[in-house]
Amino acid sequence: MADDGQQHPLKVYYMIWILLFVVSFFSYMVDYLQFEGMLRWTLILVFMFVKAGFIIAIFMHMTWERLALKLAILGPPVVLLVLIGLMSLEGEYVEGSRLDHYGASTMEPETPGHH
Repeated sequence: MADDGQQHPLKVYYMIWILLFVVSFFSYMVDYLQFEGMLRWTLILVFMFVKAGFIIAIFMHMTWERLALKLAILGPPVVLLVLIGLMSLEGEYVEGSRLDHYGASTMEPETPGHH
């Protein structure tokens, strides 16, 4: 008789499915309530990461994997996010130092067709 492997209870999948709907509802409410600025983007990103975390942990069975495999799969995206954050900070610094040194741009863009 062949071993079919470990069977996870379906209740776990149904609960995560319901949680995904709840988090999606809150994500849609951010647009419906017309949040603006950094609050809007922060909420959108938080809800996105929460949903991705549920999907990775349960539906991709990451919860039941060894630590080495978790780190091998989740490590590179975390490193990329850190590097993107550092590039964002550097970009703000470079723009600020350019404005301090050269001042604001006085060039007006040309309108196409008018010379």
